[in-house]
Amino acid sequence: MNSPRLQDDLAPYRQFSIAQWARLRAGEPMTLNEDDLERLRSLNDPISLVEAEQVYLPLTRLLSLYVEAVLGLHRASSQFLQHSDEKAPFIIGIAGSVAVGKSTTARVLRALLRRWPSSPTVDLVTTDGFLYANAELEKRGLMERKGFPESYDRHAFLSFLSAIKQGEPKVPAPVYSHLIYDVLAGEAQIVDRPDILIVEGLNILQPGELPRSGTPVLFASDFLDFSIYVDADEPYIRRWFVERFLKLRETAFKDPKSFFHRFSKLTEAEAVETATEVWTAINLPNLIDNILPTRGRADLILSKGADHAIAEVALRRL
Repeated sequence: MNSPRLQDDLAPYRQFSIAQWARLRAGEPMTLNEDDLERLRSLNDPISLVEAEQVYLPLTRLLSLYVEAVLGLHRASSQFLQHSDEKAPFIIGIAGSVAVGKSTTARVLRALLRRWPSSPTVDLVTTDGFLYANAELEKRGLMERKGFPESYDRHAFLSFLSAIKQGEPKVPAPVYSHLIYDVLAGEAQIVDRPDILIVEGLNILQPGELPRSGTPVLFASDFLDFSIYVDADEPYIRRWFVERFLKLRETAFKDPKSFFHRFSKLTEAEAVETATEVWTAINLPNLIDNILPTRGRADLILSKGADHAIAEVALRRL
């Protein structure tokens, strides 16, 4: 799935090896240690301190420049319009396949951004909370397409992003439980005018159909100030998905409250077969039809190799 290396002057991205990208750190201090990374790692995503220094420190330096530029644009707009609106949070979107490591990327970025000298407030929201509840998915016949674009409450998600961008205080975001595999009724994460908001999800860059009438329509990506796509070849992601399933079978699935508790009783061979079937029937079609096509809309692509480490970085030209 990795993007081809384009040498033409018209190529939309600048390609960087890890050595080239790491040099752009420009002395940015490392503020995380191994214990921090251990807490931030997702299951089966072995990010190292070296990778954090070589990839994420240059990225946070780049983001600091983007944040400064967007704030400058906001000040210029307010001056032109002769009003002083509330400062709009800088929103970072992180997209990519199931099991590719989006959550680790989001958490590491949040930790590093929070440790800038200015100590900005940085919140993290996942789009899982905007999935329709299981009862509604069952009603719509979408339970087997959970994670596909049609399984999300798009209106609720756009309303949330709009409220955030307008600087509204205490905006609630629904909460999702991976244990029970459902949205938690009556629970909410309160997002209260952070300096930076990271939004992580499968379809954050997904566009929709444009009306032939030309009527303005909003997509989630319209609210993003910077977007990241975490990429890898499909065989790698499939293997990581199966390996994660096997680890969950030995851990979270053993909880009787888990939606997937029945899988904890599978033999290893049965678990591999089941995970492969789930990947082939659900996650692979979603990746091919909906997620991968959004890769070219990202500002930055982090491409991973077989070892789950980032092997190449692509930055969209301005």
